Amino acid sequence: MNKANTLHTSTILKVTVFSEVSVGISANSILFLFHLCMFFGGHRPKPIDLSIDLLSLIQLTMLITMGLIAVDMFIPKQSWDSTTCQALIYLHRFLRGLSLCATCLLNILWAITLSPRSSCLGKFKHKSPYHIFCGLLFLCILYMSLSCHFLVSITATLNLTSEHFMYVTQSCSLLPMSYSRQSTVSTVLALREAFLISLMALSSGYMLTLLCRHKRLSQHLHSTSLSPKASPELRATRTILLLMSFFMVFYILDIVIFHSRMKFKDSSIFYCIQILVSHSYATVSPFVLISTEKGIIKLLRSMCGRIINI
Repeated sequence: MNKANTLHTSTILKVTVFSEVSVGISANSILFLFHLCMFFGGHRPKPIDLSIDLLSLIQLTMLITMGLIAVDMFIPKQSWDSTTCQALIYLHRFLRGLSLCATCLLNILWAITLSPRSSCLGKFKHKSPYHIFCGLLFLCILYMSLSCHFLVSITATLNLTSEHFMYVTQSCSLLPMSYSRQSTVSTVLALREAFLISLMALSSGYMLTLLCRHKRLSQHLHSTSLSPKASPELRATRTILLLMSFFMVFYILDIVIFHSRMKFKDSSIFYCIQILVSHSYATVSPFVLISTEKGIIKLLRSMCGRIINI
């Protein structure tokens, strides 16, 4: 396992990973704190606002955890014990899965928001956030139970030269699993993610259909010379669809790089690329959401103006 030495001495990889984590933490913090201030300022949040808050909080916590893991990858000071390895790796994997749930929830909620009252989704419009997040709580419990194998598969690295351990960090390694166990875990995880991805694909397709219908209606009601301005709902729908596009691109790249990593015997280059790609959505998505928040843009512009004047 010479990967530890490769990562430890690679300045480019170190700077790239820490830069992505730092940018992602900053962007998610701004988005979460802005919505939190609006909530304490008397603004009544909508279910879609709550799902954005939840997504930003999950991604913020996930990136902080990834930052701690990256420290042990690139700047090892002291070795972690097995309990620390299991807790951090399990928490990170759990938060990654939970971010997928929150993204799926955001997509479905916006599809419900746009749906006509006469549609089959219209009856869910007046459901309280309590009912909506009960579903998320169920998914949380499901993810926690399905990710328990990390609690018994992660251990403190005892021998860095052993070929039987799969590198995770300088201090932590993944124990080898039997073929049957590995197949079972992979199948369960694949089914879990395929279910959520299918829900996102269906809701995205539904919103895309509504967008096309809205465009045809606008062309029918207005002359081509007027080019009416898109409604806030329409702009928000485009934003959600853009987020889903980013998510699917990064998700597919993550799968391709993971299999490439296995093919090339856990290469350090593919390992770091996979880390960067798997956290790209958590870094990019808050900027897409911030671009739709006029209050945040005004606040950032005023802060930049004050800094320039100083």
